[in-house]
Amino acid sequence: MQLVRDLDFNPNRHYLLATCCDDGRSRFWDLRNSKQPLISRNDHSHWVWAIRYNQYHDELIATASSDTRVLITRIQSISSSSILPEESSKDKLSDSIIATFDQHEDSVYCVEWSSADPWILASLSYDGRLLINRVPKVEKYKILL
Repeated sequence: MQLVRDLDFNPNRHYLLATCCDDGRSRFWDLRNSKQPLISRNDHSHWVWAIRYNQYHDELIATASSDTRVLITRIQSISSSSILPEESSKDKLSDSIIATFDQHEDSVYCVEWSSADPWILASLSYDGRLLINRVPKVEKYKILL
């Protein structure tokens, strides 16, 4: 097991925890049974420094890595929207990367979702570069409609 660099609790399902590590993986844990992760993703090619749940749409996860990329991943399978009754839930969306931002030129150490707009996130790299990005509109509408 590699060093854990960051963690974040799901804002809507308080027993779910996301962690990120030096092995480039993001892991999602159920604290009621934490022997093994529910999901383990290997989306980055280097250390993952930060992981954040979107406060309004907990299926959206942002990660920042030493590979100079920020990713938004949709983890629909364990989000709060996955527990809705079948007749009221929208079509199941697969767990996947929905956006890759590679405008940073150095390791990205921080990523945060906006508290004012759930579709905006900011990232900060080692060289002090601050970037603001948005969830792609097509993905936004998949979640909302």
